Amino acid sequence: MKNQDLATVASSRHGIEQAARDIYDAYTTKQTCASVRRHLAPRDLAGAYSVQEANTVRWLAEGRRLSGRKIGLTAKIVQKNANIDQPDYGMLFSDMEIADGDTIPAGTLFQPKAEGEIAFVLERDLTQENPSLAEVVRATAYALPALEIIDTRITDWDLDIVDTIADNASSGLYVLGASPRKIDQIDLLLCGMVIERNGDPVSFGAGIACLGHPLNALRWLARTMVRLGRPLHAGDVVMSGALGPMVRSHDGEYLEARINGLGSVGVQFGPRKAQ
Repeated sequence: MKNQDLATVASSRHGIEQAARDIYDAYTTKQTCASVRRHLAPRDLAGAYSVQEANTVRWLAEGRRLSGRKIGLTAKIVQKNANIDQPDYGMLFSDMEIADGDTIPAGTLFQPKAEGEIAFVLERDLTQENPSLAEVVRATAYALPALEIIDTRITDWDLDIVDTIADNASSGLYVLGASPRKIDQIDLLLCGMVIERNGDPVSFGAGIACLGHPLNALRWLARTMVRLGRPLHAGDVVMSGALGPMVRSHDGEYLEARINGLGSVGVQFGPRKAQ
């Protein structure tokens, strides 16, 4: 290998390490950082996932526990805008879960937005290299209505797909409803979704918006996780992707998502505003 090639490899490794450090420090200090794409080659999705993995390893070593995965960029229009042809993924940690109806203390998040989603909980491992849809269905214990609280450590949402992936797919928190349903009891394709902010509807969608069917997203994730050596296991929660547009969230607001056949799930952002 030529000296120039060696320098390129060393620079790439350094860039991944620096990007991971920037995001880790932002997470730890609660101070946003500049876009990390400046440390990586343009459109280097593999490098961005290496950044995500570096911090995943660091957080696991520090005692955080994986509770599942999230899938992002499941809407075709969003993929087109990001100039990619597949979803992305991030890690869910157990300390990211908020109970249905609970309050997220002010200052917990950086610059949150919320999405209404269907969450799946597995009862069997998915370790096959290319699981069939039937195998995915058999592995799924039940579904729940969910709110994913998207957040980013990048200042002012100045991010592209590389920043998003590197920053754990812009994960923040997640909220699960308390009434599980078997998936054969729900029309996952056509189930309607609405998010209400303090009682006013602000986002609408349906199951079909999630990669054509939420189970398509789950199958894609299972296949991807096996390939990367982090397969899905029994008990894992999978946030399958947005059913409609995300909405900005502010302190004093109560957001509630309602999904036909699944019920509702809600969360309070900071203290309620005085009436």
